[in-house]
Amino acid sequence: MKKRILAVLLASALTVSLISACGGQSSSQSPAPAQSSAPASSQQSSTSANASYQIRVGHVLANTHPYELGLQKLSELAAEKSNGKISIDVFGNSQLGNERDMVEALQLGSQEMVLVSTAVLSSFTDQFLVFDLPFLFDSTEQARGVCDSELGLSILHSVDDQGIKGLVWFENGFRNVTNNVRPIEKPADLEGIKIRTMESPIHMASFSVMGADPTPMAMGELFTALQQGTLDAQENPLAIIDTNKFYEIQKYLSMTGHFYAPAPLFVATDYFNSMDEESQAALQEAAEEAAAYERGCLDEMNERLQGELADNGMTVNEIDKAPFKEAVKPVYDDFTGTDSGKVSPDILAQVQEMLK
Repeated sequence: MKKRILAVLLASALTVSLISACGGQSSSQSPAPAQSSAPASSQQSSTSANASYQIRVGHVLANTHPYELGLQKLSELAAEKSNGKISIDVFGNSQLGNERDMVEALQLGSQEMVLVSTAVLSSFTDQFLVFDLPFLFDSTEQARGVCDSELGLSILHSVDDQGIKGLVWFENGFRNVTNNVRPIEKPADLEGIKIRTMESPIHMASFSVMGADPTPMAMGELFTALQQGTLDAQENPLAIIDTNKFYEIQKYLSMTGHFYAPAPLFVATDYFNSMDEESQAALQEAAEEAAAYERGCLDEMNERLQGELADNGMTVNEIDKAPFKEAVKPVYDDFTGTDSGKVSPDILAQVQEMLK
C-alpha cells in the first residue's frame, strides 16, 4: 500500500546558490563539514540536550563525501527552521552499522534517520529495483527528472507503511569501473575480471553477462581486498573512488556510467509521526534544501574529479555505451516481471516513457 506525498519542487535559484557554496575545492580540500561525524555527537550534545527532537542519522561513506556534507547541511537547516527544536547528529563511516542494519534499526525504533543506497531496499519492496537496471539513464538530468517526478516520489514513499518514511532523494551518481587489469572499452574487456559489486542480483547479473566475476563485499573490506589482489576491480561513483582513495591501488578508470545511484533519505515513521506538525514541516523543508545542496556538491566534485584522478596516476577512458547496452539486454528480460524480486513492467514502462 503506497502513501503518495507531494514534495515541494526545489527552486533553481536555491540550487545555483548551493552549488556555488561547494565549488572551487580540490579533492584534498573537499568542503569539510564544520565538524566531522564522530566529534559531532559530543560537540553538539550540550545544545541537542535542550532540543525536543534529537535525531541520529547514519550513512556508510567517508566524512568528505557529499552524503556527509548534505547531512551536515540538513542538521544546520533543521535547527534553524525549527528554532532549535530539532537537533540532528551525523554519523558516517558505518559508525551506526551497515545500510541494512540501519534500515532495520529505523523499524525497531533504535535509530531515527538513515541515508542509504536503493540496492539494500530489495527485501522491503520491489519498487526501487528499477534503479538497479544497467544503462537505464544517459544523463544526470534524466535520472533526477525521474526521481523528482510523481512516479519517483511514489517509489520513495512505497515503504512508509513499513516503518521507514521517505523524505527526499539524495544522490550518489553514476557508477564507473576501476581495475588493475586493462582499460574497459568494450564488454569483452570485462571477461574474467573479479569485480566487487553491491549485494544486488541485478548488479551481479549485469556484470556476469559481460563475462566478469562479480563478488558482493562490504565497503569496509574493499580497499584491503583490492590492495591484496583478492579482487581486480570495483565499481563506484567518482566521489567514492576519490574519498576512498582507490586511485592509490587501482590503475584504470573507465567511465562506464553503468548504474545510476540515487540515495533515499529515510526517517523512522513512528518517530516522524510523534513530532508536532510544525517540526514535521521544518524537517521536510530542511531535507529538500539539503538534497539540493548535496546534489550541488556532487556536481562540483564530478566536474573536476575525472581530471584529478588522472593527475593522481589513473588511466582514464571514455566508452561507447551502445555495445554495453546491447550486452545487458538479457538482464532486462530476466529481471522484469510480476514475480517477487523483479522490476515492475508498469514502473519500467513509465520510466522509459519519461525518458523519451
